[in-house]
Amino acid sequence: MVEEQIDWRKTVEAILENANRPFVPISKSFIQQPRGSEERSSVLSQFVTNGDLRGLKAYLLIAASASSPDADNEWYTSLPLQTWARAFGCSETAGSVVTAKAAATRILSRLQKRDLIEKSRCGKERKIKVKLLAQDGSGEEYQRPTSRYIRLSHDFWKSRFDERISLPALAMFLVVLGEKSPCELPAERMPEWYGWSADTAERGLRELQNIGLIRKEQHRKEAPLSPTGIATVNEYYVYPPFDKQTLDSRRRTHGTKGGEA
Repeated sequence: MVEEQIDWRKTVEAILENANRPFVPISKSFIQQPRGSEERSSVLSQFVTNGDLRGLKAYLLIAASASSPDADNEWYTSLPLQTWARAFGCSETAGSVVTAKAAATRILSRLQKRDLIEKSRCGKERKIKVKLLAQDGSGEEYQRPTSRYIRLSHDFWKSRFDERISLPALAMFLVVLGEKSPCELPAERMPEWYGWSADTAERGLRELQNIGLIRKEQHRKEAPLSPTGIATVNEYYVYPPFDKQTLDSRRRTHGTKGGEA
C-alpha cells in the first residue's frame, strides 16, 4: 500500500464539501437515450459491458466536484495527479505513488475516450484539469442539466456505499433513481432499454436491497393476455436519504447551486 499523509476518504470528503451542494446532478442521457432514439442504451452501458467500476465511480466523483462554471462557462476541477489518484482510491491498491498516479491516468484516459471529459495540464504546478463534457458521450460542451436528470446524494460517498457496491448494483441504482418511485423494472427489457443483460440487472437489484438502498414490494395486477389473467410485478422504492422527498427538503435548506430544477 502507498504511504499517504491522509486517509483517501478525507480527500473525497473535501471534494464534496467544496461542491457546496448535497447531491450531484447526472443527466438521464448518461443512463439512457430518450424515447424514439434508434438506440436506447447510452454511455453507462459502456462502463457495465467493460466491467469498469472504478471508472464509473471516478466519473461520478468528477461530476460532483465540478459544481459551477468559470467565466467561460467551462465546468472543471483542477487537482494534482496524486490527489486525483487518492480520490479515486488508487493509492489503496497500488504499490507506490508512481503506480497510483499511473492508475489514475488510465482512468482519466478511459473517461476521455468515452467523450465524457477533457483532461489537460494547467498552471505552474502542472495540475490535471478535468473538464466535463456532455453527459451523453457526444463530446459536446457540458450544460448544467435542468430537465431529465437524476440526483445522486453525497451520502453515496459519505456513508461509504461507494466502497461496497458492485458495478451491476451501481448501474441499477442510477437506473432506479431515474425512474418514478415506485418503479417496475422487468429484467427481460434491460438489454433493449439499457444495454446490459437481465442477469446483470437482477444481480444488481438484489444487492441494492441487501445493502439497504432500495426495497422491493410485490403486487398483483390484471394481465388479460396471461394464462390466469393476473400477473405478479415487482415495484422498487428508494430509501432515504436518496429519495426525492429527502433531496427536495435538503435543496430548500441547503441553498443548493447548480443542477436544480
